[in-house]
Formats: sequence, C-alpha cells, structure tokens
Amino acid sequence: MQDRGWWLGAALSGALMVMAGAFGAHALEGQLAPRLAAAFETGVRYQAWHTLALLAVLAWRSTTPRAGQRQAMGLWAAGMVLFSGSLYAMTLTGATGLGMVTPIGGVLMIGGWLALAVAVLRARS
Repeated sequence: MQDRGWWLGAALSGALMVMAGAFGAHALEGQLAPRLAAAFETGVRYQAWHTLALLAVLAWRSTTPRAGQRQAMGLWAAGMVLFSGSLYAMTLTGATGLGMVTPIGGVLMIGGWLALAVAVLRARS
C-alpha cells in the first residue's frame, strides 16, 4: 500500500483527536480556567481539520501522486504536533512557556496549505 505510514499516522491522529476531545469534554470539564479550556478545544479542533486534510491528500495521492503533496502532509503533521501538542501540554501541565511553541506549529500548518496550493497549481500545468 502506497503511503502506508501516512495512512497509519492519519488514523492514529484521528484516534488521538477523538480521545483528546472526549477527555477535554468530560475529564477536564469544570477543572480548567475558561481560557485553558478554550485552548485545549482549539488544539482538538485544529488537529481534527488537519487530520481530515491529511486523509484528503492521501486519497488524492492514491490516484494522482504529485510533487508537493508529501511536503504539505509533512508540514501539517509537524504543525499538529507543535500546535495541538503544545496546547494539550500547556493545558495539562500549566507550563505556560510552551505557549512559545504554539505559533511555530501554526506557521507550519500554514506552510502546509501553501505547499498544497503549489502542488495544485503544478498539477494543472
């Protein structure tokens, strides 16, 4: 199977996202300041959207492999780890210094979308 590791990573990201969402909604309910609860929810939401984006690009790659697709997926994966991961860790540990990592993850996610745009433009030509 082409891109087996990517499919596995997307599946595990989806599972982690559902677990994090359930944990945030149930175990953390009423335990966090509203700002921290919102940060945790933002991490889950961004992980969800980028996991779905990974799956969409993987489906596209299965029929039409293009240069730039893996770059987009790699940037999204790294962005999810840094963005969502730092929000989860900051919320659960109180280590506010991790907040410096979050924007780096966001920039990586944006880079993934731009890499996808380039891949799409190249696919048209």
